[in-house]
Amino acid sequence: MCGFAGVMSENKIMLGSNLITPMTDAISHRGPDDIGFWNNTSAGIALGHRRLSILDLSPAGNQPMHLASGRYIIVFNGEIYNHKEIRAKLVDQSWVGG
Repeated sequence: MCGFAGVMSENKIMLGSNLITPMTDAISHRGPDDIGFWNNTSAGIALGHRRLSILDLSPAGNQPMHLASGRYIIVFNGEIYNHKEIRAKLVDQSWVGG
């Protein structure tokens, strides 16, 4: 199962990968397949992720994931096992392209 780490801080100097890397290294056993980082020092947020590929083995499943507009960033733990059904419903409602 994947693992993630995150920090919110008013001390923006500490938010680079130098802080998140040791955190994600500590959970490397949870995700040996990929590692990813994102930070926004002006917002005081840093995220890191370790990936264990189960369903989607492609780089499209690497995290942190970014909304196309760049407005939202997410890291999450786990697979969405009913993703095909959810996608079909969203396509029917014109939320996503088919």
